[in-house]
Amino acid sequence: MKRQLFAPEHDAFRETVRAFLAREVLPYYAQWEKDGIVSRDAWRAAGKQGLLGLAVDEEYGGGGTPDFRYSAVLAEEFTRAGAPGLALGLHNDIIGPYLTGLATEEQRRRWLPGFCDGTLITAIAMTEPGAGSDLQGIRTHAEDRGDHWLLNGSKTFISNGILADLVIVVAKTTPEGGARGLSLLVVERGTAGFERGRNLDKIGQKAQDTAELFFHDVRVPKENLLGELHGAFGHLMTNLAQERLSIAVAAIAAAEHLLEITTDYVKEREAFGRPLAAKQHVRFEIAEMATECAVTRAFLDRCVEEHSGGGLDAVHASMAKWWATELQKRVTDRCLQLHGGYGYMSEYPIARAFTDGRIQTIYGGTTEIMKEIIGRSLLG
Repeated sequence: MKRQLFAPEHDAFRETVRAFLAREVLPYYAQWEKDGIVSRDAWRAAGKQGLLGLAVDEEYGGGGTPDFRYSAVLAEEFTRAGAPGLALGLHNDIIGPYLTGLATEEQRRRWLPGFCDGTLITAIAMTEPGAGSDLQGIRTHAEDRGDHWLLNGSKTFISNGILADLVIVVAKTTPEGGARGLSLLVVERGTAGFERGRNLDKIGQKAQDTAELFFHDVRVPKENLLGELHGAFGHLMTNLAQERLSIAVAAIAAAEHLLEITTDYVKEREAFGRPLAAKQHVRFEIAEMATECAVTRAFLDRCVEEHSGGGLDAVHASMAKWWATELQKRVTDRCLQLHGGYGYMSEYPIARAFTDGRIQTIYGGTTEIMKEIIGRSLLG
């Protein structure tokens, strides 16, 4: 079925993104994967092309549009290109809303121009060695010292952790922490006591730097409190819906793309003198995946439409996230199987997609957490 989600301006933006990928990303991506990090030049190029800060007001250098469909285009095209390392979605869709929705005017003027031109790369630090999806378990803490907060603790699995110039840190600002005792503190590059650990060695998304962060008596100025004091839990819950939708958009795009690749492959690949596509089992596999993708696409496009109009709730975002990412995992595995031994070779897109995409059911809230959110909404 023809998609009804996008208007001509979104189609034009899609061509811009494809040209950017061909010019600024794909020629260098293999080297970035070897290096374990993306060049800062690529971030500046993205800013120059207008791919950063899409929802930020124009007075700060942004695109001035809250229309999430532009973010969906970015997610789809980067996914199809197999280039998750340049984490524009993390920057725009996950961290951006904290800065545009919670920052004071002084903070906006200080941070948003760099956010939009690619000279200020961002990260958000929630996860700790002993606290993943459970924010109640956060131990990183900040003491009120009058004109500053004294921050101590550690974080792990932080995307953009090495490159980040600005890190939004979730910390306890009361002894008990929890839902009423967490705050968001912004720590900037070069702050004394802020140290980065190793660039973590992952099984996939090799070009995307993921790091451990350490805070030893870091003096965070009072003016770097983001949002309300002790209000982080509410802020996080508000913005997680968009994060989960963004992950889901990438997931269905990945599943569709891998299905396209595999459909072409089974038409050309022969076994026992006949194309794989001539075998009923293969046709059934393709038919099942195509149907699952089509149904999921309809739901995801509806979610994007709702979110662009401000109407998507946390429950439906959780449905989208768990269903689309689990579908991506299933489709990737089945497509790799249909590729046979070639599917296990790193030079084939299906192999890279297998390792790059495995994290999708984990970050942004695991599948199990998504089901818990949905279940509580239905059963109390």
